[in-house]
Amino acid sequence: MSALVNIIVMLGMLVVVPAGLRLTGRRELDRIRRLWPVFAVPGAIALWLPRGTTATVLACCYALGTALLALHASRRAARGRDLDPAGIALLTALVTPAVAATALVAERSGNELFGFGLGILALTVPHFHFAGFAAALIAGLVCRVSDGPAGRFAALSVPLGTLLVLVGYFIGDWAELAGALVLTAGMWTVGLLTWRLGRAGGRDRTTRLLLLASAAVLVATMLLALSWALGEATGLPHPTLTWMAATHGLGNALGFALCSLLAWRRLCAQGPVRTEVPHRTGSRTA
Repeated sequence: MSALVNIIVMLGMLVVVPAGLRLTGRRELDRIRRLWPVFAVPGAIALWLPRGTTATVLACCYALGTALLALHASRRAARGRDLDPAGIALLTALVTPAVAATALVAERSGNELFGFGLGILALTVPHFHFAGFAAALIAGLVCRVSDGPAGRFAALSVPLGTLLVLVGYFIGDWAELAGALVLTAGMWTVGLLTWRLGRAGGRDRTTRLLLLASAAVLVATMLLALSWALGEATGLPHPTLTWMAATHGLGNALGFALCSLLAWRRLCAQGPVRTEVPHRTGSRTA
């Protein structure tokens, strides 16, 4: 793994996931969130060690924490809970870190998984922290306060696009392109609704700037994702994986995920979230 990818992954492990768990508002997740450093710190250390037994054991510690999240999600789904669009997005968010951790364990052990090389496995780890966990979580939060077709579309298309991209890994580049198209549509809808949320009345300047920045970043980062997927499927010129990590990956990590989580933390602290923009009548609350 490159140093840049390692730093992005550490951000996902140590900051994005625990911050996102707090935003779910689920008390039953509080214990896992409090214990999260026990899982995430060994996983972060594993990133910087040479591949081998020690790195693998530390990566397995992180995988255990992600397995607890996935188990929680599966229990709620089995009981018929969280099966509305916002709930489906949340369940998706809780499952995707386990996909990232599985790739991490395989990569740190030096073993290819399902025929995927170590380089692809290394990039799968940040992808499912940000395009998986963070994207699905924010889509669910946006859906909660945007009671309409756009909010429901965002909450459903982001998980579907993430799943299709994962399936595309196995089926081929054209399936992955289809997943990228669906995911991009969902993320741009999240961006649009986030932009409207940032323009709504009653926002302090910092919260408004965080929301607007996260929405704007999605336009560029998802265009990059589309260009890469299209190039892989058609053979047209497209960014390299190194360039994608430095632009798409870093932009999604800092510009979208981190800004969004900070904004939503501030919004939740301020009380019910209104989505109306200035000079429009009517309001919605979360």
